[in-house]
Amino acid sequence: MEHLKIFTQLIASELHLSEHAVENTLKLLDEGCTIPFISRYRKERTGGLDEVEITGISERLTRLQEIAKRKETIVSTITEQGNMTPELQKRIDECWESTVLEDIYLPYKPKRRTRAQVARELGLEPLAHLLLLQREQDPKRAAQRFVAGDVPDVATALKGAQDIIAEQISEEERSRNQVRAAFRREAFIVSKVVKGKKDADEAAKYSDYFDWEEPLKRCSSHRLLAMRRGENEGFLRVSITIDDDEAVSRLQRNYVRGQGACQRLVAEAVEDGYKRLLCPSIETEFSNLSKEKADEEAIKVFTENLRQLLLGAPLGQKRVMGIDPGFRTGCKVVCLDAQGNLLHHEAIFPHPPVNHRMQATVHVQQMIHDYQIEAIAIGNGTASRETKEFVEDCVKSIPSPKGEGTVVRLFVVSEDGASVYSASKTARDEFPDEDVTVRGAVSIGRRLMDPLAELVKIDPKSIGVGQYQHDVDQTKLKHSLDQTVESCVNLVGVNLNTASQHLLMYVSGLGPTLAKNIVDYRKENGAFTSRAQLKKVPRLGPAAYQQCAGFLRIPDAKNPLDNSAVHPESYHIVEQMAKDCQCTVSDLISNHEKRAQIDIRNYVTDTIGLPTLTDIMKELEKPGRDPREQIEEFEFDASVQTMEDLHEGMELPGIVTNITNFGAFVDIGVHQDGLVHISQLADKYVSDPTQVVKLHQHVRVRVLEVDLRRHRISLSMRGMGKK
Repeated sequence: MEHLKIFTQLIASELHLSEHAVENTLKLLDEGCTIPFISRYRKERTGGLDEVEITGISERLTRLQEIAKRKETIVSTITEQGNMTPELQKRIDECWESTVLEDIYLPYKPKRRTRAQVARELGLEPLAHLLLLQREQDPKRAAQRFVAGDVPDVATALKGAQDIIAEQISEEERSRNQVRAAFRREAFIVSKVVKGKKDADEAAKYSDYFDWEEPLKRCSSHRLLAMRRGENEGFLRVSITIDDDEAVSRLQRNYVRGQGACQRLVAEAVEDGYKRLLCPSIETEFSNLSKEKADEEAIKVFTENLRQLLLGAPLGQKRVMGIDPGFRTGCKVVCLDAQGNLLHHEAIFPHPPVNHRMQATVHVQQMIHDYQIEAIAIGNGTASRETKEFVEDCVKSIPSPKGEGTVVRLFVVSEDGASVYSASKTARDEFPDEDVTVRGAVSIGRRLMDPLAELVKIDPKSIGVGQYQHDVDQTKLKHSLDQTVESCVNLVGVNLNTASQHLLMYVSGLGPTLAKNIVDYRKENGAFTSRAQLKKVPRLGPAAYQQCAGFLRIPDAKNPLDNSAVHPESYHIVEQMAKDCQCTVSDLISNHEKRAQIDIRNYVTDTIGLPTLTDIMKELEKPGRDPREQIEEFEFDASVQTMEDLHEGMELPGIVTNITNFGAFVDIGVHQDGLVHISQLADKYVSDPTQVVKLHQHVRVRVLEVDLRRHRISLSMRGMGKK
């Protein structure tokens, strides 16, 4: 890899990692290894770096490669101009800061025809140099020599010379760094309502920012993104400012020496260069930098929420009824088998205005009996709570086979993104003969069984767990979300014989084409009986096999290791362990005493070290274990149905539905989520809400304030603890 040494040094220094670990990670990435594979199966080479650290290395590698490419363009342009010198080439070669690189390039960067360029074409550059020297007693007399042709008079000559000085000063690194430092220290972000827009209905949501000002370095990401959205929608005018007079004064001290006519002209040029060129340029730079930082923070919140959602507790392979609740249009009901296949669907109307409650009860009870339903998933949208109460009444009268009361378990499931899925090509391909309402109910039912397997089919932006997801850099957001999905899929592992194409495409080393080829091969040849069989899949070569094999599981395989996270490249080690213990691999997995006899140090080789051997032993203890938590049932407070039922001081159970930088939103069963501000999340100071709460966590909250007019509920978790 070109620049490997310098990249290694720069990344290791920035991330405070060893150069050896960074260099090996860069080589592995260059070889096409995925982040999950490197973190799981190449710990010896990376020194045990985790996914977060490897992702950091990968992101910085991309940034440095972009700078290297930019350098090539800059060097080529300056060389073609005939302006390249050994000193300039050396500065460019040694520079790996994009801001500094652009400052170096700025004087040589091709521009549109500026006022300074026009003045140079008129031959006024020598006059600009004379003025900058500030030795002329009478600059007008000096300017007289340049009055000719298109320069009609002295005033025009002096003005042109000042334009050249203004541009020169605005492009000098010293000036730019000085103004940049001032912005870094003292910049304020200012937001004002656009004239004539204050009373517009759509502008009301931005009323907090109609007259807002705060130091830029203290502006939180959600406030900045809110202001920028208001600006983009035409309701706000946002600017980043510093004390212009002080900034001009500082610059003038750099360029103006003494007093006199020349000095006054240079001082005017400095002020013009600052206000017309330099300040707008640095303001744009800081506007972009602050937006990038806000984007990073918002994307971080989004990816963490997505990770928690994807790793939500699965019910497992149970026969499930999925219900998409509704009032006027009724509730769409589907019955699924333990593999998630659709067996039956119909609509029931237990709520107003139709109110066929008795008929709906009979139908639900009949479906539970006919399809041997073990659990019911109810979407958390409109009529969710009313539907749950109706279904509870339905199942109460269904006796358990053992006479122990209700056997069917009820769960409320997030339906965010279900409508997007139901109208997608994926859903049409799965259910070409069903309408969107049926597909949506199927998605709700399947989410209960395995959230990860179902949610990978939906564009992450549509799942509804983000903060200003449509305002951030969409390319960076997609990259980050895709990485998160890939990380979660590979953390859990995938059943090779039941996984959909959508789930398989996120497995390390696969992608859309190989995922489709695996599904096609499975249809033609039946279930896989071993991981080695993957080598027969068209276009799945040795490299892809190495990357994907450890993350794919075959529950009933002849070799029990095929249903574990032990990589096929390490099978020989386990087989040797079993041989040394005079037993089979299956015996080794099932017999704790046999495993306790093993001293893993005896199996260390040049390529297999203690980290891998430790992982193997953990996996033999619980092969193919699911890292996700167990699913829990939840009940809202029965005495609270609407916002009108709430009062200050009331303590209630709730479910965390979304997490942002400024707090967490909690559903307490009144059709309007309440906000637990970050200051109310715990009895201690909280800087990151994700360290205190998790998505879909069951919590207890206290009502602080209810604003019926604005439909806002303020909640607190201080002194409450978890439910």
